[in-house]
Amino acid sequence: MAATDKKDQQKINKFARNTSTITELKEETEVKKKQLQNLEDACEDIMLADDDCLMIPYQIGDVFISHSQEETQEMLEEAKKNLQETDALESRVESIQRVLADLKIQLYAKFGSNKTLNDHSNTGHVFL
Repeated sequence: MAATDKKDQQKINKFARNTSTITELKEETEVKKKQLQNLEDACEDIMLADDDCLMIPYQIGDVFISHSQEETQEMLEEAKKNLQETDALESRVESIQRVLADLKIQLYAKFGSNKTLNDHSNTGHVFL
């Protein structure tokens, strides 16, 4: 049975950090997708409103400020642009997953199948 040296421990630690990062990025991506969907729904609701003179409350921080339909639509579109970075987050997840796959190969090559490298994303722990 192979002993764990400093380099191996560093690889295990790197695996754990990257696993934690992936979990955080996936959660952030889901939050942004939900917010984006909410903004798209709000845009649709505003478009369906018949009254062009209608003042629409728009939340900025803890305060609601009323704006015209056109102003609110512009503000929603700007907010949507700011949230459309989910592709970059998903790209980072894919990049980290490649690193994790490489680390698994290296660690299994050293320790063989008698040790199992488990990704426990919900706990943030990695076991070898």
